[in-house]
Amino acid sequence: MTFHLFGNILTSYGTAANNRGENEGNITTLQKIQWKNDIHTTVSAEAIRWALRYFWQTVCDDYEVNRQWNDGTNNNDFQDETYNDELFIDDDVLGFMRAEAAKDDGSDTPKKGKNKSKEKGISIAKRGVLEVTRAVSTTPYLGDITFNAKSGKKDKTSLYGTEVHATSYQYGFALTPSRLKEKSRIIPVLDGLTSLREVGGNHSRFLYDFSPESIVLRWTHDFAPRILYSFKEDEEGNISVPELLRRIEDEDINPKELWVAGEIATNDDGKKLQEYGANVTGGIKKLVKNLKQTIAFDLELPQKELV
Repeated sequence: MTFHLFGNILTSYGTAANNRGENEGNITTLQKIQWKNDIHTTVSAEAIRWALRYFWQTVCDDYEVNRQWNDGTNNNDFQDETYNDELFIDDDVLGFMRAEAAKDDGSDTPKKGKNKSKEKGISIAKRGVLEVTRAVSTTPYLGDITFNAKSGKKDKTSLYGTEVHATSYQYGFALTPSRLKEKSRIIPVLDGLTSLREVGGNHSRFLYDFSPESIVLRWTHDFAPRILYSFKEDEEGNISVPELLRRIEDEDINPKELWVAGEIATNDDGKKLQEYGANVTGGIKKLVKNLKQTIAFDLELPQKELV
């Protein structure tokens, strides 16, 4: 049977601002969505994927990255514009698309019959194996804005504002290693998603720690995740997972497939998960190390992949 890795990640608490670099007037804005009848801020899946690729580029020396970020030009430098999912980890895990228009669209060629066909363009694409949800704030956005000033030309002062949101974010991911050209690449995916930093992408001017404060992983044969957006934060800032516990009690999820770590492991819900049979560990790095050993055994990966 096919294995699937699903995850739900709760980031550290921090002040999010300027995730896109876009603005309305002189106000730098955060992305927002309607979520459970309130306005919440959100970070795109594209920004998370960008940060994962940047992690591989800067930390994982054993893996080749095709699209490498150039801080000098604020753009990607391609190692191979024709793509290669066997050589490059980002082409394999995140997918790619290259579209080229036809060199001759036939507009300058006289038609000599109804069956005359014009040259078609070329499209090379691979759907990403790693699927990532949008990150959604655990608390509603109340409209906080900071106002600032900076000196301009001829002693003029420019006033501007920045939307800020003190919150944590949660997002989910899914990966089926058998769909990868090299299934061992599931290991650096786990390493990256548990060590993200600059998720704001190239526009970010503010440090926001996107590494997990709490994490729920599921290593399973089940085709559906069933754990996405399972964290809940109350008015006092306490984190719980009531929906996850309900699904376990309803036997929709086998608790032995769950790997839980971080702050959630130390509270009452974490203790319940451990009683149900989930793999619960306080430290996130320790939990990921243990899960990688299980994944390597199940997928028959070389032990060197765990270094």
